[in-house]
Amino acid sequence: MQMHAVKVHPSKALLKREDQLAWKIAGVATDKTPVQKDVAEMIINRIIDNASVAIAAINRRPVVSARGMALGHAKKGGATVFGMPASFTASPEWAAWANGTAVRELDMHDTFLAADYSHPGDNIPPILAVAQTMERSGRDLLRGLATGYEIHIDLVRAICLHEHRIDHIAHLCPAQAAGIGTLLGLKQEVIFQSVQQALHTSVTTRQSRKGEISSWKAYAPAHAGKLAVEAVDRCMRGEGAPSPIYEGEDSVIAWILSGRTQADSQGRKTVFDPTYYTVPLPAPGEAKRAILDSYTKEHSAEYQSQALIDLAFRMRESITDMEKIEKIVIHTSHHTHYVIGTGANDPQKMDPKASRETLDHSIMYIFAVALQDGSWHHVDSYAPRRAGRADTVRLWHKIETTEAPEWTERYHSRDPETLAFGGRVEILFKDGTKLVDELGVANAHPRGAHPFVRAQYIQKFRELTDGIITAREANRFLDAAENLTSLKAGELGALHVALPKGTLNESKPGIF
Repeated sequence: MQMHAVKVHPSKALLKREDQLAWKIAGVATDKTPVQKDVAEMIINRIIDNASVAIAAINRRPVVSARGMALGHAKKGGATVFGMPASFTASPEWAAWANGTAVRELDMHDTFLAADYSHPGDNIPPILAVAQTMERSGRDLLRGLATGYEIHIDLVRAICLHEHRIDHIAHLCPAQAAGIGTLLGLKQEVIFQSVQQALHTSVTTRQSRKGEISSWKAYAPAHAGKLAVEAVDRCMRGEGAPSPIYEGEDSVIAWILSGRTQADSQGRKTVFDPTYYTVPLPAPGEAKRAILDSYTKEHSAEYQSQALIDLAFRMRESITDMEKIEKIVIHTSHHTHYVIGTGANDPQKMDPKASRETLDHSIMYIFAVALQDGSWHHVDSYAPRRAGRADTVRLWHKIETTEAPEWTERYHSRDPETLAFGGRVEILFKDGTKLVDELGVANAHPRGAHPFVRAQYIQKFRELTDGIITAREANRFLDAAENLTSLKAGELGALHVALPKGTLNESKPGIF
């Protein structure tokens, strides 16, 4: 990997494009180094994973609404829309919108956490939609997705958006644009402009994941995908974008991230900060392998809760009466404490009437239910009746989180052997006794007790789609996905899952 220093430059410096991060990203996207076999296999796993969670969510309201919007943009020779007959195709940006929302709705697909956090599987819907529309092959798709994952994860390794309360799609959209550029074999200049346009239009605030969390949490990555498709289309037609988008005097880094200090004591001028971000990117000729550093979810909840859910399952075996619990303290990382813990200071995270989107960002609720039930279900564990159960509310309100420096250090570790996203849990009982246990990574993590490999991805697909699609359709899709490298140009429509006729819910009418 090559390390690239990225900081703000005044306009008079006339920063060369060769020294700009967006140009370097475009260079990675145009590098023709072959996709390695283990990377290709993992990409197939994640295509299966995305389809699993998309179909499980197919008739949930946000997904129905997104699909309804896509149906208003039918396009012959376009891209397929999850759940619809394979014969129906939509304009790719709207297919990316519908499919991206379906993938994201249950919060159950892959994740990568570092300086910021991400769901790199969100790269798949827009890149696949463009691949179908432009009649590319399975190998073309592999190259595009390898780039999308690589750029997304490399940005997340280096630049923290959360500390500035910027939503994480600001890393996703440029990665999606770069992946589409690789897929289509575009020139570096076109990808460079596309990446800049994608970033410029996708900077949004984290209120989407704060307070009363709405369905926009699922729409946001799909919105990024739609913007990425539009950015590439525009730049393919010869148009440009704001530049330098990362390093310019009025750029994203300058005014939104860590690129400037406050105005002087009289408020007369802005002083640009000399510090910089260091972004890793593959060197020319180096394989794109970042996808192998990401990990999927076994449970439908925020990733930082995955290990803690597994820990709750283990700890409950030593508890005979939940009512004897006095207090539970979860010692965990800064991020977990302040985003999904009591450090967020969100009263909604303790509210039995909170939305599903809020509950899956409440480790207090999640740990209580996992401790009581010893299982986790993407629907039942969030049902209003389940959340409102009196004994659950009592237990839930006994739980608090606290930041533990050692867990924060492990969360940010660059050593894969010490990297961890869990915590240590102390359960204090009314008789003064205590139960203490800890878990660093989820069971499904590559270093976990039961790491996910192809068999687990297939099992997840079959479990989540059971009763929703036919066995024949499940087998057909899995066969197509596992043979991705054999799919010829124009055959990527096979990477689609259709529901039986008459089983798709229809959305309320809108404008389209």
